[in-house]
Amino acid sequence: MSKRKIRVEEALEYHSSGRKGKIEVIPTKPCNTQYDLSLAYSPGVAEPCRAIAKDEELVYEYTAKGNLVAVISNGTAVLGLGNIGASAGKPVMEGKGVLFKKFADIDVFDIEISTQDPDEFITTVANLEPTFGGINLEDIKAPECFYIEQELQRRMNIPVMHDDQHGTAIISSAGLLNAAELQGKQLAAMKVIVSGAGAAATACSNLYIQLGIKRENIFMFDSKGLIHNGRTGLSEEKKLFANGTTDIPFADAFKFADMFLGLSSADVVSKEMIASMPPNPIVFALANPDPEIGYEEATSVRQDIIMATGRSDYPNQVNNVLGFPYIFRGALDVRAKAINDEMKLAAVRAIAALTRESVPDSVLRAYAGEKIAFGNMYIIPKPLDPRVLLRVAPAVAKAAIDSGVARKTTLDFDAYKRELEGRQGKSKQLTFGIISGLQRTKTKKRIMLAEGDELKVIRAAEIIASEGIATPILLGDKDVIAKKAAEHSVDLEGVEVVDILNSPKRQEYAEYLANLRARRGMTLAMAKRLLKQRSYYSTVAVAVGDADGKLSGLNTRYDDTIRSALQIIGTDKRYSRVAGVHIIITKSGDTLFLADTTVTVNPTAEQLADIAMMTAEVARRFDVEPRVAMLSFSDFGSSEEETTITVRKATEIVKAKKPELMIEGEMQADTAFSPEKVNEQFPFSTIKGNANVIVFPDLNAANIAYKLLLTLGGAEYIGPILVGIAKPVHVLERNADVSEIVSMTAICAAEAFTK
Repeated sequence: MSKRKIRVEEALEYHSSGRKGKIEVIPTKPCNTQYDLSLAYSPGVAEPCRAIAKDEELVYEYTAKGNLVAVISNGTAVLGLGNIGASAGKPVMEGKGVLFKKFADIDVFDIEISTQDPDEFITTVANLEPTFGGINLEDIKAPECFYIEQELQRRMNIPVMHDDQHGTAIISSAGLLNAAELQGKQLAAMKVIVSGAGAAATACSNLYIQLGIKRENIFMFDSKGLIHNGRTGLSEEKKLFANGTTDIPFADAFKFADMFLGLSSADVVSKEMIASMPPNPIVFALANPDPEIGYEEATSVRQDIIMATGRSDYPNQVNNVLGFPYIFRGALDVRAKAINDEMKLAAVRAIAALTRESVPDSVLRAYAGEKIAFGNMYIIPKPLDPRVLLRVAPAVAKAAIDSGVARKTTLDFDAYKRELEGRQGKSKQLTFGIISGLQRTKTKKRIMLAEGDELKVIRAAEIIASEGIATPILLGDKDVIAKKAAEHSVDLEGVEVVDILNSPKRQEYAEYLANLRARRGMTLAMAKRLLKQRSYYSTVAVAVGDADGKLSGLNTRYDDTIRSALQIIGTDKRYSRVAGVHIIITKSGDTLFLADTTVTVNPTAEQLADIAMMTAEVARRFDVEPRVAMLSFSDFGSSEEETTITVRKATEIVKAKKPELMIEGEMQADTAFSPEKVNEQFPFSTIKGNANVIVFPDLNAANIAYKLLLTLGGAEYIGPILVGIAKPVHVLERNADVSEIVSMTAICAAEAFTK
């Protein structure tokens, strides 16, 4: 992670440039016509109002309440800035709203309340219950925060959580579970020093006790020293952690402590204190921005230490963003009445378990290729790991149902996972149905991955095998594959490995290729040389049935993969061409199938017709009924230029061959997507501005269009999907990541069932 120092002027510019602040409200329904406005407001809005008046639970159906959280503060304990007031705390609350939206697709209103009277604050927040699905309390000083949270939890029938308390507790508890396992410590026997006695320290200690730490083994220190029963004036919260009747010097406590938890202030711990700890110490120095002891200082005196901080520039960052978005996501999705201990513990265990899994390439790339694997330097998932949503939210939702605080008492968890993936990216949602179908099949298709010794391919193979998508076959150097898998904790159970240079099939494959291409000048010696190339070896494997499909392209040219496929497997007998299809999922959620984006430069009318029909088949494979628009700069004969005539002829050919297929053209791009234009100017069109299969007149137009959509339109994509080959062969883009390799393998395997 970058260690670049934040400059004051840059921070102020970030928050003030353009639209002030960091958030805005965007309508989710169309408001373009008078009729739209009549539905949005008067008179149409009266109907949901009447329905909710009869059944208050319908507020979750007809309003945004079920996805709306209030981030509320009075500004009395803002970051490390202290009691700076409600207005000064607003940038932080806006920032919290951004994190809710980015990581869990939860909408937020930030609310700053100008009072330091706890009862006045409680009354104000409690009266907001009809508006929100949940309340996130933030930056409220202790001890008032304890009373405020408890009273609001008692009064309100929606989830209320003070994240400063429980967020840190949940994430550090997950780290504790993993650190204790790695250090060979039993929770029940561990002794823990806690520096600090505020909201976070109290919540952490309470959750540690629920995990198995004994209360009498927690030694909590505040600014006056050890909290013990001989002290007077202790708050009710501190009394719970009073240990013994006499003081113990802070430094002396380290001599018997298995773990140090710091939630206090910078530089209160020395190297000598860390050095005096028993073997295999656990140190969580979580004061921000500067920990109780620096990472370098602590690790310089103890090689056997596991250390966590709150900082992003060191390993094991205890970051609340790993918790609150996903905990509220799970709570909202079952309409929970509270966030209880069972839900918090479910989150702890889900986060801890995720850390033990192999880390996907997308996360590694976000952290500049840093080696990340379960161990002393990685006991907590990285904040940018997209899998956290998919693990924590379902665990929390299930715990809410099981513990009886959920209004929705049943949940289809497969469908829920698909919904969560859709919140992360609609392309994942689109492939989830294919993957789910493959997982249910008894027979697993064998898919060869030609660049099998690439780390991202090895990681993808683990997922493909473990999730029952297909049987992956890694093509490459067996020793290299085994070494990389071991170095990165990749489990290759269920994965086949074919060593290309030592394969017993090479002679058989060479004879097959030589016989196949004998009348094209191929000799056995030439075939043997070609089979040293991964593209040719993997294609022959598919041709003879040793694999059901193949993927390559990470290290080979696109046209090389196509060339070997055409020479050895050949085209689908129904069509004259091969084409590349990109599936584009727009920001608004529309799914478009764009062709041909990768292969044919200047197609003839017959070739365009084939491209249209093949792409329509791809749409049906994804359970999308195709509506094909043949694009041009001309609208239905408005130009007689040669290229427009080609598109027109292609449309006529398809209509003759596939009369059941909905296809129109030639047409301009806006005609394909504008119902108003079609209704006004071309009422005869069967496509009413709702095309989803888009066929371009040539490769220039297709390639430019899809790349513009990706770079300027904020779209997601799947592909390219190669169509027209007689057996499943697909080409990976050179920058494909693990999730894209998994998705393309699923597409390849699903196609294999139809060949």
